[in-house]
Amino acid sequence: MSGRSSGGGHRKTGSYRIIAILWVLVFVSGCQMLIIAPILPQISGQIAVSESLLGTLITAYAVSVGVFALITGPISDRIGRRRILLIGNTIMTVALVLHWFVWDFASLFGVRALAGVAGGILNGASLAYVGDYFPREQRGWANGWLFTGMAAGQIAGIPVGTLMAEQVGFRFPFLVFGLLLAVALLLLWMYVPDPDVELSDQLTIKSALEGYAVLLQRRDVVAAIAIFVIMFGGNALYITYLPTWLEATLDAGGETIATLFFFGGLGSILAGPRAGTLSDRVGRKRIIVAASACLAIVMLATTSLAVSMWVTYGLFFVVMGLFTARATPFQTLLTEMVASDKRGSFLNLTLGMGQIGSGLGGGLAGVAYASVGYGGTTLSAAAAMIIIGILVWVFLPETTQQTRDGSVVLTPERRTKSGEK
Repeated sequence: MSGRSSGGGHRKTGSYRIIAILWVLVFVSGCQMLIIAPILPQISGQIAVSESLLGTLITAYAVSVGVFALITGPISDRIGRRRILLIGNTIMTVALVLHWFVWDFASLFGVRALAGVAGGILNGASLAYVGDYFPREQRGWANGWLFTGMAAGQIAGIPVGTLMAEQVGFRFPFLVFGLLLAVALLLLWMYVPDPDVELSDQLTIKSALEGYAVLLQRRDVVAAIAIFVIMFGGNALYITYLPTWLEATLDAGGETIATLFFFGGLGSILAGPRAGTLSDRVGRKRIIVAASACLAIVMLATTSLAVSMWVTYGLFFVVMGLFTARATPFQTLLTEMVASDKRGSFLNLTLGMGQIGSGLGGGLAGVAYASVGYGGTTLSAAAAMIIIGILVWVFLPETTQQTRDGSVVLTPERRTKSGEK
């Protein structure tokens, strides 16, 4: 089953192999989601669709993700994370390959919606698997490496995919991502075991709704949802109009902005594993609060410090590194707030609400940018970071505790089957 009784060397090798496979899954999932925006011009030209409809491709994916995330969370608590990973990645593989066969906007809209279904099924699945399989003293390290998969998609997957879309056609990068995911899916089936954890003993619509209701009666769960909404919203406030502002103030073109996000992705890759490992040693909340405070300072200073693109590259490197340094221990902490039989429901609920926060943040960014300029959006984003730090410190539990000699020990797992609030 899980291989937890094997020798230490075999266990360590198996852990690295599992992380590598999950990393590829996260990488491909991130690539297929993030690449849509950069290749919209190619899509418009190759299937003759009006620009006014292009944004609905992103909407189709996002809506499907949100709906199926809520549906799938309780299912994963009943059948286990390995099966959810297999089901979701199978559907995603099919959806990506089907991109090769689209012939008009309606067919493309349909396959993007199908990809969103898979994204909703997979929403939080890799994170929940880490929570199920890895002991808590390794979860920060494991999640830190998983986060680099999304950053690698930003650094390598998007530029290469955009080039393929320009040279071969917009369908081609999706086909390549689908074939890569098919290989990873085979490795998942062969080498990723079922974690040896307790799962939910019932699955009905009523039990799913009751499970969500029990979660929402807990103050720390409501706080976690609020934090996710503010976190995603604050990130969107800062990032959405940064390229527009740089174009207006520093005459930054498309290649310059691409380079900016390359440096940002590099910061995420370097920060994720280190922040995760550090949170394993000193506790999650300290890292989250410290990173949020640093983000507030850097965001406030952006308009003053960004006097050249080279300075801005370094600034964005730091910002994205801090984003990841905060997100890694935060999502690891979430895996430790509930027991395994509620973990899928909890993670899908919080991540799904985060998507709403991202949409709200993007909309508010437009209002703020139009009324008070980019300085106003950075001020709002910085305020969001401070609020996050306060909410984390006051309302979220610490899943590690320090003894008098400075060492860190783990607190017991929270239980939810008894209806704890």
